[in-house]
Amino acid sequence: MIRVGETDRVFVLTGAGISAESGIPTFRDSNGLWCGHSIEDVATPEAWRRNPALVWEFYAMRRKDAAPCQPNPAHKALAELEAKMGDRLTLCTQNVDDLHEKAGSKSVLHMHGWLFRSRCERCEKPQPDANAYASLDAVPRCPCDAKGKAMLRPDIVWFGEMPFFLDAIQDALQRTNIFVCVGSSGVVEPAASFARMARSFNRAKTYYVGPEKPANDFMFDECFTGKAGELLPGLLQSH
Repeated sequence: MIRVGETDRVFVLTGAGISAESGIPTFRDSNGLWCGHSIEDVATPEAWRRNPALVWEFYAMRRKDAAPCQPNPAHKALAELEAKMGDRLTLCTQNVDDLHEKAGSKSVLHMHGWLFRSRCERCEKPQPDANAYASLDAVPRCPCDAKGKAMLRPDIVWFGEMPFFLDAIQDALQRTNIFVCVGSSGVVEPAASFARMARSFNRAKTYYVGPEKPANDFMFDECFTGKAGELLPGLLQSH
């Protein structure tokens, strides 16, 4: 049981496992390929510079797969917890889908970006969702460039780029006394170190919920193995 009191501050990190339960593929297979493409081909700044059309098409495919997916009970349980706790809950996700928002969460730190949003490679201004579905025949351009050369890229943090919201994340980890990780493998940094940081900053209690123990399981006081959609609603007890 994860008991949350009236003065507790909770940090929740979610990873690919929670979205996979809603039918969103993790895209990365045992050989390190993303739907048959190497990471170097579709998920780095160099790949974008080399072949933006291929990268745009790859993410368009991801959007198409993710769009009909719906939140599962784990997403809904976290939205309900936020409704009770307000700003005493920090919800941070490694996922780029919008399932937390579909479940009702109002404030989500998307540290790896947003699948259904694009941004200009020049002015870095986020663009409306409509640009995320632009034709594959030509990578869309940003109106900031009169010559039409500034391309709109997926608003995703690629390998080699700095995750978003790191200052806000560190600030929240310093103040939390309960850390919950849901469906994250414990491999990708810096998120893999968040549990350790929470323990070192404020002696936080740390919990993991997911289909199997993560690579960093030694950082957790308790690991609850199984589907998050089945376990999390019953584990979270707030007062």
